[in-house]
Amino acid sequence: MKFIDEAKIEVLAGNGGDGSASFRREKFIPKGGPDGGDGGRGGSVIVVADRNINTLVEFRFKRIFKAQKGENGRGAQCYGKGGDDLIVRVPVGTVFTDINSGEVVADLAADGQKICLAKGGKGGLGNQHFKSSTNRAPRQHTLGEPGEEWELALELKVLADVGLLGMPNAGKSTFIRAVSAARPKVADYPFTTLAPNLGVVRVDSERSFVIADIPGLIEGAAEGAGLGHQFLRHLQRTRVLLHLVDISPRWEEGDPVYEARAIVEELRKYDQALFDKTRWLVLNKIDMVDEAERKAVVDQFVKDYDWHGPVFAISALDGTGCSTLTYAIMEYLATQDAVVLEDDPEVDYPTVDLPAADQAS
Repeated sequence: MKFIDEAKIEVLAGNGGDGSASFRREKFIPKGGPDGGDGGRGGSVIVVADRNINTLVEFRFKRIFKAQKGENGRGAQCYGKGGDDLIVRVPVGTVFTDINSGEVVADLAADGQKICLAKGGKGGLGNQHFKSSTNRAPRQHTLGEPGEEWELALELKVLADVGLLGMPNAGKSTFIRAVSAARPKVADYPFTTLAPNLGVVRVDSERSFVIADIPGLIEGAAEGAGLGHQFLRHLQRTRVLLHLVDISPRWEEGDPVYEARAIVEELRKYDQALFDKTRWLVLNKIDMVDEAERKAVVDQFVKDYDWHGPVFAISALDGTGCSTLTYAIMEYLATQDAVVLEDDPEVDYPTVDLPAADQAS
């Protein structure tokens, strides 16, 4: 199934039914009086987040969602039947935005969360409501109210604790295969990953976190180069970003320090809040560096890049350093869950003594 994370739809709640202007007419009952019933309420459009759905592809084929209209009232004080509500199921993480105003209407971030997008109109009143001592035969009745209508843009933002950021072929898909049961496509050409992939990393029997792999970002993405920024929204809900950098000897193809800075600049252009998010540096493909030179290569990169945050050197291919990284992530997430952070606190990242192949700065 093709991964679709954007769509535009129109939702229309049902109109309320009209009230009835009717009079009782039965044999031997003269002057029976008004007996017009009320119209039924219109059905509402309700959206429900469903974890069993992971794409918006269905909304590419069906764009109009209309709830049922309420029935009109009838004589003998018969009330019209209310219209049935329309239930629309969407993936968890779907954001609804009003196209005309740009206002966020709903953000379904939890499985089972339910929100009424468009409320059905009220039914009209029958003429029985207008009778009085001075108006014995009222012919007034009211029409049903129209239901709400919205033109909405749908945007899916996957829910994950950790997001992977990096150039194409930095090894993001290989890393997520190494630490989780996810099996994204891996190949030796750019843009192998064309859609976000989610993997559950189980650190032990009781602790796990979700990691998101998105297509690689390249310099000039803001101007439409590569796959552009279209998938960066999937990193907005993450709590920590792993910036994967290919540290293997490939000087003839480019400068890894320059590429790392270019990716971060594209991140800043896209969203300042995403740029400010906690970010760790992960130097991948360390297995392609001579073992005796690994620490020196890592230290030189950190110095040239002028990086002062957490650094990990790994090989997603053979698993070197991956367990250390996943345990550090789990400890960081546990710290975030347990402590209410105040005024830019200093986070104590776990430190582990490793051989030169695993240890970074």
